[in-house]
Amino acid sequence: MRILHTADWHIGQRLHERQRTDEHKEFLDWLLNTIQEHHVELLLVSGDIFDTALPSSEATNLYYQFLYRLYNETEAYAVITAGNHDSPRHLEAPREFLEMGRIYVVGTAEEPTKCVLTLPPNEPRVAVAAVPFLSESDLRHFSYETEVDRNERYRERFKAFYADCVSFMPAELPKILMGHLFVQGGKIGDSERNVQIGGATATHANDFPKDVSYVALGHLHRPQTIKDTDYPVRYSGSPIPLRFNETAYRKAVYLLELSEDSTLIRDEKIEIPIFKELCTLKGDETSILLDAMMGDWDGKYIQVKLKLTAPRVGISDDIRQAFGSRGGEVLSVELELPEVKQGPPISVAKMERPEKMFAQFHKAKFDGEPPDETLTQTFSELIQMVEESL
Repeated sequence: MRILHTADWHIGQRLHERQRTDEHKEFLDWLLNTIQEHHVELLLVSGDIFDTALPSSEATNLYYQFLYRLYNETEAYAVITAGNHDSPRHLEAPREFLEMGRIYVVGTAEEPTKCVLTLPPNEPRVAVAAVPFLSESDLRHFSYETEVDRNERYRERFKAFYADCVSFMPAELPKILMGHLFVQGGKIGDSERNVQIGGATATHANDFPKDVSYVALGHLHRPQTIKDTDYPVRYSGSPIPLRFNETAYRKAVYLLELSEDSTLIRDEKIEIPIFKELCTLKGDETSILLDAMMGDWDGKYIQVKLKLTAPRVGISDDIRQAFGSRGGEVLSVELELPEVKQGPPISVAKMERPEKMFAQFHKAKFDGEPPDETLTQTFSELIQMVEESL
């Protein structure tokens, strides 16, 4: 049976307040073509379908349009679980309706038996433990319990839940476990939120039961395989970079093929195309503006980390305009100023009007350099606004 492992779609996610609907639509179009091209029989989506618990109408429409096309244009089944960003009840509300379209959604994990699926239903060829995000907040609170004790109790609950799932699976079928959690040894980035529970007592790869074929995880956004097991325990990662720092590696999905005797006979990483290029530039004003003039920035999102020797009013606007004229869009300008040096104290006797105090402060901070005319005028306008409001 051919299976495609994906996770962490985060439909509706914004990057510095920019909508990314077009990128997600391109990904879902590519995903459908990949399913058709490789004759995928089962699609797994291990949590965080949406970026928020209350997704926008655009994000919701995009999701259901894809599910309709999956049903209408392929013969594939799909198993979808809720992540920590999803609303479990919202996600599984149309559960019974979606099952008529070969799509199985599990939002809550009240009982292990409700998470176990055998597919196809009439002639099962694989068993799937569709386990959504197991929240630590679901644990009963004990006032005398230490944090370490609570973390260990979470880990034991996790181990017992998956063991129960496997016990309900037919022994003769290949077994796949789904999950949305942090496993010890996983590499995290800056775009994951609420990732780790428990530090040293976090879930370990060998906490999963034995005699399974594959563990399809979500939660971490970098494609990676966790070691220390006889079978793959793997994160597929997010399909698009959710932050600029995720551009150092390619996004991917994983194509698997299981034989009837549960052997993994195919395990292929398929790289996802870059639908919108994210670029990070570092340097001083001259080098950044030269990059803007010389580079091809058409359709790209840009993050600029700018080194300045002194503040300059309007520099961010100048940089945005320079890249915008070449078709790029600067989403972020981070200013890096010299370390503050301790200047000589300014006595009260020498303090006069705020404008002069500001000039004294500027000279003390920037090696005797006075503020330029634009900066001085801006400060004067701010003082006038404050005085008029009194």
